[in-house]
Amino acid sequence: MHSRVTLLEVDVLRHDLDEAVKRFKADVLPGLREQEGYEGALVMVNPEGPGMIVTFWRDEQAMAAAGGFASAALERFATIFRSPPGREHYDVRVLDAPTGSRLLP
Repeated sequence: MHSRVTLLEVDVLRHDLDEAVKRFKADVLPGLREQEGYEGALVMVNPEGPGMIVTFWRDEQAMAAAGGFASAALERFATIFRSPPGREHYDVRVLDAPTGSRLLP
């Protein structure tokens, strides 16, 4: 399993953080779920604006193939970020997900 980690910072002085998360869930998640090899996502933010999106992929090839989708999604959110997001790729060696995982409200 592979992961793409996007480090970002929402400009909370100009944009509502909860609205940004709702927009991600409505505009990005459905498209992610259509990508071949997509295995899930984790979105974390703190009230001051810094956050992280971790997407999980079956393999490196699936992650690379979805790179265009990911770049386009970030471009749609460019106006809410304080600065351009950074992206890294990692091999997932341990994943101990909570049981009964669900999409949070």
